[in-house]
Amino acid sequence: MRPRKPSVHKLPVTGILRLNSPAEIWYKPALSVVVASAVPNLLLYSLDRLDLVMYTMAGSLCALYGHNLPYARRAHTVLRVILGMAAGFAVALVTASLTGSTAVLIAVGALLAAVQKTFCDATRIGPPGNVIFAFVTSAALFAPQELGQVPGHLALMLAAGAFAWVVTASPALWRREGPERLATARALDAAAAYAAEPDRRTRHAAAAAVQAAWQALLASGRPTPVRQGLERLVVHAERALATTAVDGPVGGADPAELRRWAEATRGRGPVPAPPPAPGTVEQLFGIDAERAGLRMRRGRREARRRLLRALGPGSPVLPIAFRTLVGCALAGYVSSALGVGHPYWAIVTAASVYQPNLSLSWSRALQRTVGNLLGVLVFAAVIPLARISPLALVLCVLFFNFAAEALITRNYWLGSIAVTPMALLILEFGGFQPAGELIADRALDTLVGVAVGFLAAIAVTNRRASGRVERALAAAGDARERAERAVADPAADALVIETARRRLTAALVELRDAGDVASGEWWQRALPEEELLAAEQAGHRTLAATAQRQGLITLPPANGAV
Repeated sequence: MRPRKPSVHKLPVTGILRLNSPAEIWYKPALSVVVASAVPNLLLYSLDRLDLVMYTMAGSLCALYGHNLPYARRAHTVLRVILGMAAGFAVALVTASLTGSTAVLIAVGALLAAVQKTFCDATRIGPPGNVIFAFVTSAALFAPQELGQVPGHLALMLAAGAFAWVVTASPALWRREGPERLATARALDAAAAYAAEPDRRTRHAAAAAVQAAWQALLASGRPTPVRQGLERLVVHAERALATTAVDGPVGGADPAELRRWAEATRGRGPVPAPPPAPGTVEQLFGIDAERAGLRMRRGRREARRRLLRALGPGSPVLPIAFRTLVGCALAGYVSSALGVGHPYWAIVTAASVYQPNLSLSWSRALQRTVGNLLGVLVFAAVIPLARISPLALVLCVLFFNFAAEALITRNYWLGSIAVTPMALLILEFGGFQPAGELIADRALDTLVGVAVGFLAAIAVTNRRASGRVERALAAAGDARERAERAVADPAADALVIETARRRLTAALVELRDAGDVASGEWWQRALPEEELLAAEQAGHRTLAATAQRQGLITLPPANGAV
């Protein structure tokens, strides 16, 4: 009998604060949010109305989203972020104008945080996720407000959001294929890493990067010569993935060549033009047809159905949303009971803790604690400088805006060192407050939010993580069977085979993600580790078979296992 894994896993204690390499495009969100914030802030400074900065900042922070997306998709995504921010902001402002009850405000703040977490996870909107939404709406709930002021304050938020949209979309004017080039370069680098050191970790990373590159190209808009060149490069990355095996090489992928192509693709010069992969001289496996299909009404209906499934009964995002609701509410009430003047800080801290599983939530809790406590010390050091003049205050906030985005990709705790003084300095726009009181409140709220939030994560179990693995196993098996039927059908054309291939690749990426999430969750039945491994191995063997059928590779007749 196979031994069962224990239902309670050890929580990580090492490596949580280790610094990573900076993200490749860390400067883009950093510069975008600075520009998006600087113009409204300086305009309000010139009008002597810095008391309104909180409302414009709500819109300016939308510039943090969508930087990994092609510009066509980014424009739609950031617009939805702005509208979502406006909806939550309006609810918060109206609630603040109608009641002064701290208990009611905390309840509404927790409910908003849970709804925001649900939609961000269901739509996979990417970093910074729901935390910015929670920060903005929770602060608005506790800001003094009159009902007649709400339309004007909401208009300020929307105006700043519109400017943020311009900032995030404007790079398309001079480098319209930039995000697609970056996604393709990442796929080539990941394929090179797998070709150089084939193991299951690098294989999953390569498959995920190739899938992300195809998704970027599909979402990029009409085909251009540059995008068609990028498609051919992604085909080469796929070929490298198919011609390398965990048990040993079965083809001729050259890691150095793939890395050279990746470096040139990241640059501003022409896209590399390698020799076409076998079978792809004229045919790029129907990506234009797929792109056209995405624009059709049935494609939009399918996208809506996927979103409804992600939000419906049985959805794996709902337990995390319920954790957020319970944890944020309890953190706010405990903070209020302790007499803290800013209980919304505890709400935001709790909201930031919740990650896909308990193990990751534990890591984030420690990172948040270290970063916030160091951040209040930075605030204590910088507050005399910020109070020299209103302009100095504006410049300090902009500096910490930039620093937060520049540092957070190294590790969350490092970015929090800059986020904390920025959040505290924003309060100064409404009037100076005792620095010692602000420091004490923020430190206490951090400890309360982290402790109560994590205890709520332990109490609210996520049994659906195992169910997601089972569904992913079934989906991977179905996708593999379809791909095998396509390979075995002599009449199947290139589009049918490649569509089956991409569906299987996506299913394998989802399977590994589901397994990773479930492996860090408590209180659940043992994972079918052997079944997961067998499904991945079988799936990658089928991917190699599709590549062989397409003419991308030639496998040895005796042993072609991947």
